[in-house]
Amino acid sequence: MNPLRLLAGKPRAQTRGTARENLSFTLDNGQTVDVLRVRDPRARRIKLSVSERGARLTLPLRVSEVAGQRFVLEHGDWLMAQLASSGGSTPALQAHATVSIPLRGGELPLLWKEGRALRLAMAEDALHVTVPAQLRPLLLRRALRDFYEAEARADIGRWLPRYLPDLPRAPSRLRLRMMSSQWGSLAPDATLCLDLALVLAAPAAFEYVLVHELCHLIHADHSRRFWREVEARFPLWREQRDYFRGEGRRIKASLHALCGNAKD
Repeated sequence: MNPLRLLAGKPRAQTRGTARENLSFTLDNGQTVDVLRVRDPRARRIKLSVSERGARLTLPLRVSEVAGQRFVLEHGDWLMAQLASSGGSTPALQAHATVSIPLRGGELPLLWKEGRALRLAMAEDALHVTVPAQLRPLLLRRALRDFYEAEARADIGRWLPRYLPDLPRAPSRLRLRMMSSQWGSLAPDATLCLDLALVLAAPAAFEYVLVHELCHLIHADHSRRFWREVEARFPLWREQRDYFRGEGRRIKASLHALCGNAKD
């Protein structure tokens, strides 16, 4: 026997990785809810939780799918109450059924029609959506996400030239992504990252976050000097901060409900 194997001890069994699957459950009251089911090798019990990303069911590896489904149904009333309080009650995007989507603090009507290719186009204060008869939901969510990103970049393009002249430098790159808790960040290389959900918020709130992150090009911290820079450029920043405290979780949850399963 190799003595090195004795010193190393018994080989550790290989651990299975975490498996994720998006499911829809029909509750006893007839409501349908989307739940992310996660099989986690570290889990010791069934757990149902709600965040701005929606509902999540965590299962240990040895718990059956039937037991997980039963757990969701038994806690259906609690689940819907938590989704409502967290702002996570926005229904998933559904072709020909979703009548409007949030945009810039309001609701944008959707007008659906069938066609050969998927296409989203703004016209007369409504979003016209052409969808093929057979369309994977993921492709529709990605198309909506691309629409939101284009709208967000258009807003930033209108605001940014106003603030660049008195900054020491411009951001090196702009990224828009779905963020869990933050609304924006500025990397050491001056890459500016903003939450895509900002385009769902009131425009003044979106602009405030942009100004906030641009001021980090001057001061990287949140010192008094930093806040003086914010105040000089955006005097009503406190109102927008309060807006996010009241509406932020709902806004993030709405974006995740509509296109959160599309990849970053």
